Amino acid sequence: MRITHVTTYVLKQPPEQAYLGTSAEAAEPPADSGYFVRSPWRSLYSARMETLLVCVTTDGGVEGWGEALAPVGPEVTAAIIDRMLGPWLIGRDPRAVRPLWDGMRDLMRERGHLVGHQADALAALDIALWDLLGRTTGLPVAQLLGGAYRTVIPAYVSGLGEPTDEGRARLAADWAAKGATAVKIAGGNGVEADLATYDAVAAAAPGLRIALDAHWVYSLGEALALGQELDRRRALFFEAPLAPEDTEGHRDLASRLAIPIAVGEAMRNRYEFRDWLSRRALGLAQPDVARTGITEATAIAAVADAHHVPVAFHHSVGLGVALAAGLHASAAVADCPYFEFQPTVVPYAQRILRHPITAGPTGFTLPDGPGLGIEVDRDAVHTFVKES
Repeated sequence: MRITHVTTYVLKQPPEQAYLGTSAEAAEPPADSGYFVRSPWRSLYSARMETLLVCVTTDGGVEGWGEALAPVGPEVTAAIIDRMLGPWLIGRDPRAVRPLWDGMRDLMRERGHLVGHQADALAALDIALWDLLGRTTGLPVAQLLGGAYRTVIPAYVSGLGEPTDEGRARLAADWAAKGATAVKIAGGNGVEADLATYDAVAAAAPGLRIALDAHWVYSLGEALALGQELDRRRALFFEAPLAPEDTEGHRDLASRLAIPIAVGEAMRNRYEFRDWLSRRALGLAQPDVARTGITEATAIAAVADAHHVPVAFHHSVGLGVALAAGLHASAAVADCPYFEFQPTVVPYAQRILRHPITAGPTGFTLPDGPGLGIEVDRDAVHTFVKES
């Protein structure tokens, strides 16, 4: 069995069809439908739903699908696959998933390219190779990884897309009525404003566990003040409180708080996580499988397990392939308390699948077919590409 084709699909859905916001508030995109920064956060966002799918095909016609979390500039990630990684894979046996991972990583390793778009491209191909291996053997990815600890993955609802605390509180109550047990609110709007949002949500939905994502905006002093109040309220976790490169600041903060400091979506590999974990700079690891790949996600989980830190995989604007990959990784990790449920993204993500993944505010059912357990609707993908 040999790889014969590696095909990329750049999807950039028009904003009137696809703008879904993020785990933060639902804000209007700019009139020119380009990239923008949503204050008070610093990251670049797109007014479109952007992602990259990849299909790896063998000489026997077997296909494996992968996806990179590339919400900004997916054509950059596609170029890396089309010009470097894809040609290197042609003619190789796709069943050697881990050796192929090492080989692709080493192509640019000595040049320092273990992160960024290079890592995103690696992730997409690695997911596709695991999917292909599962289809070849007839086994689900979770079983190939050693077996599933769970077939239902608990969820927390990510984001309350309303512009006011009253609206967020009402939405939280609605989710609680539908069975949700946990929700993550978007913070970073100032310590007092974040606490006001938290308290409004808590009052409207008693018993709902609440986490807060600060989107990296606070100084250590501000984060400590906010974190101490979150401690008193017994928050679920405190995500991304400081600048993403400030390992020591997070270590200092984690040492002073009881609630877990959640970090991980900005990191791509076990080496980065080893540094943070060995310093006790985080209490909940949040790698994103569509940014790490399945091979590296399991390595990260092993490092986290050695430090007795749970893993709750991050999930953002990915489509059904990234969602399925994250669920299989979640199922195969011993200490994985929940997975991120994006209520505006999941219905859109299902549009490229012939059969939807069972998903809701209480959790996800692990797809149980071979590979990722999903069937990609190629016609739908082609339609999306044309619309892009």
